[in-house]
Amino acid sequence: MPRSFSPAGLAAAVKAQTRDRRHAVRLVLGILLAANLIAAWFAFRTPGGSLQDLESELIAKRKEVLARQQSLERVRKLAALSGSARQAGDNFLDSYFLPRRHAYSILEVDLANAAKAANIRAKERTYGFEPIEGSDTLGMLNINANFEGTYADLISLVNSIDRSKRLLIIEQLQAQPQQGANTLAISVKLNAFFRIDG
Repeated sequence: MPRSFSPAGLAAAVKAQTRDRRHAVRLVLGILLAANLIAAWFAFRTPGGSLQDLESELIAKRKEVLARQQSLERVRKLAALSGSARQAGDNFLDSYFLPRRHAYSILEVDLANAAKAANIRAKERTYGFEPIEGSDTLGMLNINANFEGTYADLISLVNSIDRSKRLLIIEQLQAQPQQGANTLAISVKLNAFFRIDG
């Protein structure tokens, strides 16, 4: 039958072993050896690392924090540049692109004023809509306009269109002399751009 463990029995066994001096000295030396091993472990392998390890880790963490701060500053500058670029793009669209609702009437007025300033006679005009690929809010108007006037009037018309407040691109220009007159039959193909508001 197994013997049951009791602290009193253990104490009695230790007491019996320590009655002999040699056993007591061995026990004390064993305890001191264990304490020295623990102290040596703490001396050479401190929890958390040695002083040099901690200093090098601190330096590495400071460098990492500095690098992250610089990266954050770069991102802030890029965000500010992106915001100013977006604002400049919006200003460009507002200045040079026509509003969709009034695009035809504004172009009609601009072309009539350019023809009047150039002393050129305006004839028929046709307009065609074309979406700009990749954009849901922008479109292009193709304008085929016919005029009649002299070469000097044509130069004046081209200058008026070139100095227009709107973004007008002359895609094609044809001027043919008319028989029996000192005038030209002028055909101009223009591209204008508009934005769809709201």
